[in-house]
Amino acid sequence: MIKPLIALSMALAAFGLADTASAQGYPNRPIRIVVPYAAGGGVSILGQIIGNKMSEVMKQTIIIDNRPGAGGNIGADMVAKSPPDGYTILLHTSAMSSASSLYSKLPFDPVKDFVPVSMVISTQFVIAGSQKTPATNLRELIALAKEKPGALNYGSSGPGSSLHIFAEMFKSAAGVDLVHVTYRSDAQMVTALIGGDIQLAFLPQANGIANVQNNQIRGLGVTGTKRMNALPNVPTALEQGIKGLEVGSWNAMFVPAGTPPDIVLTIQQALAKTLADPQVRERLVSTGQEPVGDAPAEFAATFKSDIARFARAIEQAKIPKLD
Repeated sequence: MIKPLIALSMALAAFGLADTASAQGYPNRPIRIVVPYAAGGGVSILGQIIGNKMSEVMKQTIIIDNRPGAGGNIGADMVAKSPPDGYTILLHTSAMSSASSLYSKLPFDPVKDFVPVSMVISTQFVIAGSQKTPATNLRELIALAKEKPGALNYGSSGPGSSLHIFAEMFKSAAGVDLVHVTYRSDAQMVTALIGGDIQLAFLPQANGIANVQNNQIRGLGVTGTKRMNALPNVPTALEQGIKGLEVGSWNAMFVPAGTPPDIVLTIQQALAKTLADPQVRERLVSTGQEPVGDAPAEFAATFKSDIARFARAIEQAKIPKLD
C-alpha cells in the first residue's frame, strides 16, 4: 500500500489536470453516499465528516444514506444496481475485499460490479474488552477463554464485516472458542461491551480510542505493527504473541461499474481536496485514522491485493461460508 502522505500528494497533483467531468456538468444535482452500516458507527461518522466538506468542494448537496444489513452487502448491492452516473457512491470498509470469499452467494460481484475510486482512510483496530471482565490484556483473555470454552462472547457489526473477520482470525491464532454476537451498528456493539453483554470486540479507532481513554472499556491490544499514538500503553497483538493481525483495515469509495472515468476522477479529486483540508485532516488523525485519497488505479491495485489476502486469511482461519 502506498504511504498515505505520498498518496495524498500524488492525488493533489492531479488537480492541475482539466476537470472534463465538471465541464460536462457533473455534478448538477445532489449526490448520495451510501454507508452500508447503521448511523452512529465509525463508517457513518466518517461519511458525515467527508461528506460535509466534499459538498463544499463539489458545490453540490451530499446526502449520507445508511443502508445497514448483511455485513454491508445490502448497501453495496443497492449501489451496484444504481445508475453509473456518479450520483450514488458507496463508502465501504475492507469487508468489501472479503465478501466473495466469505459468502456462498452474493447478489453482486465486488470486482465486476464496481469501480474503485479511492481509499479514504487506513486504520488499525482497537481490540477492546469489557471492564466487567477480569482480563486486562490479550494473554489474560486467552487464558480465561481456555478455562471456559464457549463462555465468552465477542461482538461485531454483522457477519462478514471486517470486525467479524479479524475476531475470527484472532480466535484461530489464539486457539480459543468465543461465541459471535452480531449488532446492527458499532454503537450498539460498544454499548453491549460497556454493559458486559460481550467480553471482546475489534473496534474501529473512531469508536475504540475514545471509549478506552474514558475508561468505558479496556484496551487489550491493537492490530498493526506498532502501537497507536493515542493509546501508547496498549500493546499490539504481536507484542503479546498473537501473529496474523499485523495488517490494518481501510474505508474506501466505490461507484457502479460503467461510471465514466472522468466522473470517477472528479469524485477522487474532490475527496483528495477534502482530506487535505486542515480541519478534516486533524479530526481524522486525532482518532488514529490516516487520510489517504489515492488515485483510482492505485486503490484498485490495493483492492485486488486485499481480495487475495482476505481469501487466504479466511481459509486459514477456517471461517465457514455465510449464506
